[in-house]
Amino acid sequence: MRYDTIIIGAGPAGLAAGIRMAMYGGKTLILERHSRVGGLNSWYMAGGYYMDSGLHAITNYAPDGPASAPIKKLLRQLRLRMEDLKLCPQRTSRISFPGASLAFSNDFDLLTQSVNQVFPYQKDNFQKLAGLVRNTDPTLPGWSPRSGRKAVRAIVTDHLLEDMLFLPLMYYGCPDEEDMEFGQFVIMFKSIFLEGLARPEGGIKILLDLLTAAYAKAGGELRLETGVSGIKVDNGRVAGVVTGGGEQIECSRVLSSIGYPETVAICPKAAVGGSAPAPGEMSFMETALVLDKSPDDLGEHDSIIFYNNKPSFNYRRPEAPVDITSGVICFPGNFSYAKRFEPPMVRITNLANHWYWSRFVDEGEYHEAKAHWSGESLRNLSSVTGDFSGNVIFSDVFTPRTIRRYTGRMNGAVYGSPLKLRDGVMAIDGLYLCGTDQGFLGVTGALLSGITVANSRLVEV
Repeated sequence: MRYDTIIIGAGPAGLAAGIRMAMYGGKTLILERHSRVGGLNSWYMAGGYYMDSGLHAITNYAPDGPASAPIKKLLRQLRLRMEDLKLCPQRTSRISFPGASLAFSNDFDLLTQSVNQVFPYQKDNFQKLAGLVRNTDPTLPGWSPRSGRKAVRAIVTDHLLEDMLFLPLMYYGCPDEEDMEFGQFVIMFKSIFLEGLARPEGGIKILLDLLTAAYAKAGGELRLETGVSGIKVDNGRVAGVVTGGGEQIECSRVLSSIGYPETVAICPKAAVGGSAPAPGEMSFMETALVLDKSPDDLGEHDSIIFYNNKPSFNYRRPEAPVDITSGVICFPGNFSYAKRFEPPMVRITNLANHWYWSRFVDEGEYHEAKAHWSGESLRNLSSVTGDFSGNVIFSDVFTPRTIRRYTGRMNGAVYGSPLKLRDGVMAIDGLYLCGTDQGFLGVTGALLSGITVANSRLVEV
């Protein structure tokens, strides 16, 4: 059977691209290696409990924003309604460093007031930075990548404030070590601080169910547990794909959402410029804790805490298996839900060394290492919040190895390669890249990437 378009990967980017292509681009097939859609943002059951993998919150929450706001734009394109997502905004979140704490919410004034109080001498500089971010659009043609650290440092002259602003933006969307491309800084600053955070009432599953249903309604086909091992090329143009089981499927074009290095691995001639991009180094360990009481009852009311326990913030692949000196603590129940969130839960995310976690052959040793480092992460929690160790009734841990196993991402690199392919056009005619390595990160970014790349290909139909 021949298809007009085959999409590799059924994460948010692949599903969004599939919806657009199925609506207007003819016969469309999505191939997904896992038994479930979602990619880096999926869900699973463990110990009888529902668990999100990846999603802490959806960015760009701006229900009262203009029609051009990212979340409104993507909903129009996918023919979904805001109320379908059942988004529940964050309460307040905070950035915690030794001797300093900044509060923020979906009202930018709270962060402004917090900066003014903690860093009064940076008041004007922070306003200048916010103004620059508002007036900068790195998605326009001709954008020249540059150092985010240098750009911010030219305005904000306090290193502690600089670090505090970068920490949440890096943890939620940076593939580079220590620095962040300024365009990505702008995108993430707008997404988190200016527009805000929210969670679907039913977790990521409600969004994935909506996307899958919309794709099916548009006439698209989906095959799970069907990975792609090769892309067929005929006279410099895509001719089809080869599945992991050896099946050959013909098509006119392929949209890959599995990553730039991962796509080149199954089609070496697709690398722009002839050389394969390096996989990213940034991966994470996450510990999910189910509690016997809600965080509210235990005295913790913030939605998310971004913390650093050292004088300076280092964002790089750690030498140790896990770096517990910085991280993200998410309380999924501490969003503005209409009803009480169950079960009470805490999720702790830390930087992890993918080389360490990929070396295990003995499963017993691997599970011992997970137990040790998740325990270290939990013990460190009391230095940032209360001590919840006596309230844990179940825990689950994922590592860079888990990410690689279920998504195929080299190095378990959640944010992909530092080298992004902004236009999505690869070196083989008819082969295009969408998702993380096209440059838009997070759930909202992935959806926009899938839509944008698909729309650009509809002119061929």
